[in-house]
Amino acid sequence: MDSLPALFHRALTAATKASNLPTIQDGTKELINSALKDLRNVNTRVTNLSLFSPNETLEDISTRDLVYLLVSYVIADVEGRVRTTDIEDRLVHLREQQTNFRKFSSYLEQYGIVPETERDLYGKRASVIADPAKRRETKIKQYQKEKELRNKIEAIRKRRHVATTSSDDSPTDFDLIASLLPEPSSSSEEEDQDTEDILRDATLLLLRLFYTQAHGQLESIDQELELLQNAPPPVPQPPVDASQEGTDWRLDQPRLDDPRAPILDSAGKPLRPFTILPSGTADRARLQQQVFQADHRLPSMTIDEYLEIERQRGNIITGGGPQSEAEPTSKEQLALDAEQDGTAFGDQKEEERRQKDENWARYTDVNPKGAGNTMNRG
Repeated sequence: MDSLPALFHRALTAATKASNLPTIQDGTKELINSALKDLRNVNTRVTNLSLFSPNETLEDISTRDLVYLLVSYVIADVEGRVRTTDIEDRLVHLREQQTNFRKFSSYLEQYGIVPETERDLYGKRASVIADPAKRRETKIKQYQKEKELRNKIEAIRKRRHVATTSSDDSPTDFDLIASLLPEPSSSSEEEDQDTEDILRDATLLLLRLFYTQAHGQLESIDQELELLQNAPPPVPQPPVDASQEGTDWRLDQPRLDDPRAPILDSAGKPLRPFTILPSGTADRARLQQQVFQADHRLPSMTIDEYLEIERQRGNIITGGGPQSEAEPTSKEQLALDAEQDGTAFGDQKEEERRQKDENWARYTDVNPKGAGNTMNRG
């Protein structure tokens, strides 16, 4: 029988693969079902081992056991990726998600892993705040806190030099959890105190990060549940005529008022609009992802970034206004500086003023007034 870390690692690997594939593929469904099966086994074994008890404090839980507080969160996340075809199935999976997210959040609050400030911040549902300015401010604060936690986690990952299951520099959430599990080759070795402290800090930060995401997911689930519960009942399908069984694949169906009615008449003329889709599931997924996109060209930089570039190019004039009006001009400032008799600075400025006046006199001698105006002379 697989060890608990190996079983959890296998479930996370399957969940990572499924997250990188289109939902409509059959292979994705198999990976999700496999991940859910392993995750439920992990959850059962964690319960049987009594790794967590309401009578314990956070200090009583070992660093290696802390990662299993995330089992409920991962189950809820994977449940949300299950493909459903009708409202009832979707409601079942949404309620299962809701239960596991709440269970995960309850554990973290029980052990005091999440600071009081973060509990207050994410206890506010942005969608129910009536004031748009306060709603926007709340969302910004929540986003900034999540970004702060991710930066701290990334810094600790660089210190640990942990090779995650992802081969690129952008690991998924499942990869981050898998990096906390012991390697099979070193599962029995004792770690030094520094490594133990770094691992515990990384685990606690990751728990706080997923606490923020769990509350965001719960808000979305509540909204979707409300929509589905208020949705109109599905339209019953008319009974299929026994004489028409086995002919669903034909283009010339006999009922014109049915969605499966004939597309072409006997002469090949279209009877109703239709769309020809590619047969491959990958092409269908690509077209599906292209549906909800912006209908305009999105900006490539912020206004502040654009102004900074223009400032570096010298296209922004600074100064002016009432303050600069009271300031002396360069000529006036030079005259004031030259009046400081008896100082080296005053003598230097006096010489600069003399040279400037001499150069100007020489210029006016060579270029008398009006000498350059040779146009429009009568």
